[in-house]
Amino acid sequence: MGMNLNLSLNRREKLIVGSAVVFIIVFILARVIIFPVFEKRDELRHRLAVREKVVEKMVSLAGEHKTLKKKAALSQRKFSARKKGFTLFSFMDRLAGDINIKEKIAYMKPATTVDEASGLKLTSVELKLQDITLNDLSTYLFKVETSENLIKVRRLSIKKNDTESGLLSVIMQVETLEST
Repeated sequence: MGMNLNLSLNRREKLIVGSAVVFIIVFILARVIIFPVFEKRDELRHRLAVREKVVEKMVSLAGEHKTLKKKAALSQRKFSARKKGFTLFSFMDRLAGDINIKEKIAYMKPATTVDEASGLKLTSVELKLQDITLNDLSTYLFKVETSENLIKVRRLSIKKNDTESGLLSVIMQVETLEST
């Protein structure tokens, strides 16, 4: 029952069959060993590149965090250094008196919002100045912005009254944080 195949191949045919066998073996080895190694290497390079980007982002965020902590500490020192009983309304009124523009105030409207989580309140004052000179306005704004009371001008609207006098009508909204 055995099958006896007597294959006799000439030299050229043996060379072709041998080359085909070698090619198949090399192809199988390449698919099983070499290609997976290169694919794994490429995957590892990609992972490394992604992780390098993550590390760069983390370093950037750490720098931002450090800067924000410094700013927060500075703000906390300024906030703590305020006089007891400080109110934005009285500060704005007193400052207007100091630079002799109190009579130019048409109205001052205070408003307060309390943030219950932090225990701080955001206080704002809307102020209208009428018939004020540009010089007096710039002095007033400079003193507001450079005070140690952490006040910022949130909104500013300037309108020229008429072309001859050079006087202005100004509506500004300033705000600051206060403790409750």
